[in-house]
Amino acid sequence: MERKGHMQIVKKAIFVLKLKCLLILLVSTASCKSGAIAWPQKHAEVAELKVDALYHLPAPEQKPVIAIYGGAFADFTGQRKSNSEFALFSSAVTAAPETYLIRALKHAANGEFFRVVERVGIDNITKERQIIRSTRKDFKKSDKLGPLLFAGLLMQGGVVDYETNLRTGGVGARTLGIGASRQFREDTVTVTLRTVSVLTGEILIEVLVTKKILSVGTSGDVFRFIEAGTQLVELEAGATENESSAIALREAIETAVYNTILEGKEKGFWSFESGDE
Repeated sequence: MERKGHMQIVKKAIFVLKLKCLLILLVSTASCKSGAIAWPQKHAEVAELKVDALYHLPAPEQKPVIAIYGGAFADFTGQRKSNSEFALFSSAVTAAPETYLIRALKHAANGEFFRVVERVGIDNITKERQIIRSTRKDFKKSDKLGPLLFAGLLMQGGVVDYETNLRTGGVGARTLGIGASRQFREDTVTVTLRTVSVLTGEILIEVLVTKKILSVGTSGDVFRFIEAGTQLVELEAGATENESSAIALREAIETAVYNTILEGKEKGFWSFESGDE
């Protein structure tokens, strides 16, 4: 009996040792950046993103008036969400990327750079103005409804590329019945943005931005034989972290707007307020 109790204590100690080794392997694989595997950074970009810099740009001497029509900035990739088990009909990126573009334009220089006029819902505005005119006519009011603000520039473009599984890899280790591994997958999304003159139809500025999207999965397992080696017990655990494609798209669009502003300044289409760089 004493020998049997001693063996149980030894088995428990070995099991605890295996669990500790599993934790060590999980930590080591999570932080592994060996030379054999070029482990990607979570927020690595093909083009350096300027998201924060967009909000801190100086205001222009005169605000350009920008219009974005519905469908003028859209998803041209036709990509669907990837799934190895069944077909998905949801698009890989948002069906309304112009929403992010309008937001980026409205927040540039803390909202002081562009004047953005509504064109996506222009039909609703036109109908409402007709109701106002009709109501004023019924009440015989002579005051006229002011004209809509017209734009001097149009913003066009969209999502032109979405590549999945552009780069995959992983690293793992196993010893004493325990193991741990880590895998990654890298996708990319590319957007283009054109600034067009309403007066001449000329494309004044064109920029292209690519953003990487990283997915990382970490897993571990441990097994041991019990009851004199007649039964096998296995434990497994894992987690996956996927970078949001929507956030990646938003950052790419904001960077495209930032590059557009700088290129427009270099070409003399607008200038910053005196004293600002």
